[in-house]
Amino acid sequence: MKKQNTESNTGSSKRLVSLDVLRGITVAGMILVNDGYGDTFVTLQHSKWNGMTPCDLVFPFFLFIMGISTYISLRKYQFQATAQVIRKIFRRTVVIFAIGLLINWFALLLKEGFSLEHLRIMGVMQRIALCYCAASFFAIFVNHRYTLPVVFAILIAYTLVLALGNGYAQDASNIAARIDNAILGYDHLYHKSAVDPEGLLGTLPAIAHTLIGFFCGKLMMETKDKLGKVTMFLLVGGILIIAGYLLQYGMPLNKRIWSPSYVLMTCGLCATMQGILMWIIDIQGRRGWTMPFLVFGMNPLFLYVLSELMAIAFGNCGVNDWIYGVIHSVVSNTYLASLCYALTYVLTCGLVGYPLYRKKIYIKI
Repeated sequence: MKKQNTESNTGSSKRLVSLDVLRGITVAGMILVNDGYGDTFVTLQHSKWNGMTPCDLVFPFFLFIMGISTYISLRKYQFQATAQVIRKIFRRTVVIFAIGLLINWFALLLKEGFSLEHLRIMGVMQRIALCYCAASFFAIFVNHRYTLPVVFAILIAYTLVLALGNGYAQDASNIAARIDNAILGYDHLYHKSAVDPEGLLGTLPAIAHTLIGFFCGKLMMETKDKLGKVTMFLLVGGILIIAGYLLQYGMPLNKRIWSPSYVLMTCGLCATMQGILMWIIDIQGRRGWTMPFLVFGMNPLFLYVLSELMAIAFGNCGVNDWIYGVIHSVVSNTYLASLCYALTYVLTCGLVGYPLYRKKIYIKI
């Protein structure tokens, strides 16, 4: 745990509050969509396969924002590959990946005891760790002018792998499923679908996704005035949205395999939202509504991990059934009751995060 001052996240004297707000909106959204109960509105469900719902935006938004933050963070070290920087990257990668494993193990512990026989290796935190690691080492070892060429190379190579490996099949013949089975083993995979949504192969386009955020972070830092930053985000966002929209006809939007069209579309939407928020918050100064999201934006991974541990613990001891029962006794509509149930998780995490935010205590994971 580390108490920090209000040091700028853009390297200037004034903090770019809009980026913290967007991060907070994203993390609150991640908690909301993960913690429904029973009947859930379609907009709060991940798409079963091809297609995209609002729910499918939260994780890619987080990776895009992480790419921006990685540029800002390593810029303070002039992107030098010093022993200190390398240790920092390795340590954070290992810690985030280990926390993901512990979340999976905690869920298994309550069902199977201390056995690791069916421990799922990958997950949301694990993908975050790998993407952070790859983007960070790219930042300190590769000339940044190669960012877009590397992104395009990854996406083109991934497109070919999907085309040649039956990558859009919704069954075990999918190349992503075959790779995960061969390397990780069936017992250590996600079993709610044939293709692990955070599997090994899909991490490659997720890295490209993070690098697009990194590139936008570079453009943001090199643009002097805030209006220019807004214009940049809106322009990049518009180009990526159009590209993603056009590519979906040959490569459908698909979160589970993190398809190239999905990468471009979600990066474009996140860039556009960042531009809009920057205009409203940092230029127009309309910040009265931002505090709840700043609570989540300042301690994002800590509150996300807390929500996951709460969900597992409550689900295994019956507390979730009791909470939902109380809510359903007041809200008869099962879909609205499920939404209210998910909001209780968001509110609970917010209540934990609020005193940390007020005291400027930011738990770095």
